[in-house]
Amino acid sequence: MPRLRVLAGPSPDCLEPITANSNEAHDIKSELFEGKVVVHIRGFPDPDGNILDSEYFRREDRQNLTWSIQVQGRFLQTYSADDILFGNTFDRPLRLPWGSGAALKFMKFIDPTLQHDLTSKSRPWALSPLISTMPHFVHTALSPSELSQTYSSDSSDSSSEDTHSFAAPPHTPQLSVPPAFPSSSSLVDDVGQIRVDKKMKKGGASKKEIAQLSTSNQRRAYFSMQEKRKTVTFGPDDMITTDFCYGFIQFPSLSLCLPGGISFDLTKYWDGQPVRFVCCERGEPGQNPVDARSFWCVAIEKVGDDE
Repeated sequence: MPRLRVLAGPSPDCLEPITANSNEAHDIKSELFEGKVVVHIRGFPDPDGNILDSEYFRREDRQNLTWSIQVQGRFLQTYSADDILFGNTFDRPLRLPWGSGAALKFMKFIDPTLQHDLTSKSRPWALSPLISTMPHFVHTALSPSELSQTYSSDSSDSSSEDTHSFAAPPHTPQLSVPPAFPSSSSLVDDVGQIRVDKKMKKGGASKKEIAQLSTSNQRRAYFSMQEKRKTVTFGPDDMITTDFCYGFIQFPSLSLCLPGGISFDLTKYWDGQPVRFVCCERGEPGQNPVDARSFWCVAIEKVGDDE
């Protein structure tokens, strides 16, 4: 059974080890993105082999899950929701097991917007629009004046829960406060404040329709349509909080378990390259998505015997 560790940072080339299951937020900052990340993995051992318990998996609505990657932050440039992607990228070809087609069909069922080239002979990838693939997604509108106050300084009191959350000041009642981060309660979808391009073309998103999206399934179905995503933009005055969480990979055994009794021992096919979860730009036509600029990245990798 391999020893593993978790790393995080603004890009695959700029990562540092973080502690899973500690509920400690780790900063991520670059010219493209500013935010924090928290990772929970059920049964995940620390570098000394000790398995840390996580309160996250004791919550009633998270008991059947095995991992969670939570991120809260803002994009420092303006992008359409169609141009912000999330998924996996790899540096080397994958050894896909027999029956992997069933796994891909399952993933496509979960997320119809998924696009991939996992059989690539160079650098495989699998990516979807962030807004349509995330199981849990919260958007909070902030104004430039509030942002200048919120981000003007780094608090020296890291023990305060408020320092882990990008909260708008209390004197702006017209703006909602982003969820506490990290939080002792589970993230619940809220996209009612999403801004829509006023030059909306036929078939694009509308504020009235978005206001009626009260569940994750409704939001994901609505934004599965590209024309809806293209009329929504996110930038420096939009706080995005997400929770990417599922239960079909078991740790630390690294077994993939799908509905219908389909399972794989991933250690038999894993060559040791990092498994990266990347939020990135949509690349130019013809560009390998692996080369697109990243907003943030979380990676799980093997720990060598000499480390």
